[in-house]
Amino acid sequence: MENTRASWASRSTFILAAIGSAVGLGNAWRVPGLAAKHGGGAFLFVYLLAMLLLGLPLLMMEISIGRRMRQGAPGAMKGIHKKAEFIGWAATSNAFIISTYYAVVFGWVLLMIIKAIDFAGMTGDPASASGLFLETIMSKGDLTGGNVIATPVLIALLVAWALIYYCIRNGAHSVGKVVKFTVFAPVVCMVIMAAKSVTMPGAMDGLLRFFVPDFSALTDPTIWVDAVGQVFYSLSIMMAIMFAYGSFLDKKSNVAVDALIIGFSDMAISVLAGVVMFATMGGVGMLDNITASGISTAFIVYPQAIVKLTGSGVFNAIFGMIFYICLATLAVDSAFSIIEGVSTAIADKFGLNKRNTTIGVCVVSGLISVAYITGAGLAWLDIVDYWANSYNLLIVGVLECVAVGWFFPTRKVLDAVNENTSKFRMPAWWFISSIKVLCPIILSVLVIWNTVALFQGGGVYGGYTLASNIIAGWAPMVLAFVSGGFIALVSAVRRKKGQFVAPALSWDEAEKH
Repeated sequence: MENTRASWASRSTFILAAIGSAVGLGNAWRVPGLAAKHGGGAFLFVYLLAMLLLGLPLLMMEISIGRRMRQGAPGAMKGIHKKAEFIGWAATSNAFIISTYYAVVFGWVLLMIIKAIDFAGMTGDPASASGLFLETIMSKGDLTGGNVIATPVLIALLVAWALIYYCIRNGAHSVGKVVKFTVFAPVVCMVIMAAKSVTMPGAMDGLLRFFVPDFSALTDPTIWVDAVGQVFYSLSIMMAIMFAYGSFLDKKSNVAVDALIIGFSDMAISVLAGVVMFATMGGVGMLDNITASGISTAFIVYPQAIVKLTGSGVFNAIFGMIFYICLATLAVDSAFSIIEGVSTAIADKFGLNKRNTTIGVCVVSGLISVAYITGAGLAWLDIVDYWANSYNLLIVGVLECVAVGWFFPTRKVLDAVNENTSKFRMPAWWFISSIKVLCPIILSVLVIWNTVALFQGGGVYGGYTLASNIIAGWAPMVLAFVSGGFIALVSAVRRKKGQFVAPALSWDEAEKH
């Protein structure tokens, strides 16, 4: 077993790493898409409200529990209640499921950086630009695509996995070095794109659409569902990541203030991404083309806008490359943080070498990810993504809040949040009411909402077959929530053989370690 736990080199390194994990592809394409769907500024208002009332308390909760227990998600939850370890394993398993396809999207983005050169010959030809992505990955976007794998896509996937491993090969130490570049690079890219897009004729129409609220949208229940969902997806909570990141923190760290910085940085970058998207689409007369479907927006719709930016093919190609470089730097942080959450949980539980564990997780996830780069892979990815985020993630959130809010003195967690802080102390009314009442109720409503919508559509998602929904939806969900039982069996076998299994530390016992 490793005797010394890795730790962040500094407070700023942790904050940058957490921001990098939180800020991902969803900020760049999902937030602008949801704003277009839900009355622009009206969505931003609800998004901010959800961030304050729900997102920040949960973020503080996970970081502070991870810091106190010095464990990944399963060990951290076991410190809350000895029977709550399975919740941590469900979060870890779902993160692993997400890693298998997030790396593929990262690979697609890397490939499009190169393919952006083709935009130079497509000036004024949005039809060709819109088909470039699907032609490149050799997919029709449905389950009939077959098992053919395009060689460039396979190479891009291998490069993506190599970059992910490289970033986390030494845990917190190597992550700390990487995030100094990957957190600031997308901001620089977006500022460059914003500087160009806001000067275009029609850009102001786009900005007005983005910022001016249509308050009539507030009466639509889906705006609340989408805004709350986006906050949880975006902050990297309920995915084992923030437990792991918190476990590398110094005990003198200021969780309350750091979480505020992370949360508002996440939202600020979402707003900047919205400025880029709305100004660009307004400038080329495509405001009505913005969609909440991230992959469609980034790989099909946005290329149409790029080739209409100017009459210079070279400029358009450069702009396209900057756009996809921006997405790549957003994607890599989120991708490696997901793997870090998984490998930390496994290494902590069984006292394994962290680097070897990380290699193992990357290899297994990488082999599974090949399924998503076949001709039918885009459809399979769509199904897995829907179930992982619309059910697994939300159910984990409900279970976490119930465990902390109803089976543990929530005040102890709040005290851990407010340790070492004087400038800002998280109020009890805010934190406790959110963890005990608001979060579990709202997340449960989201699960019910998604389930009703699913069965209104015939019991299958996206018009795909029932068999595909069972294979890529129901089965992974069941496996995620029974994974804790499997780990318990493995632990029992290891104990009988005299092999290491992490001791069951309580909250108070963890203070001595």
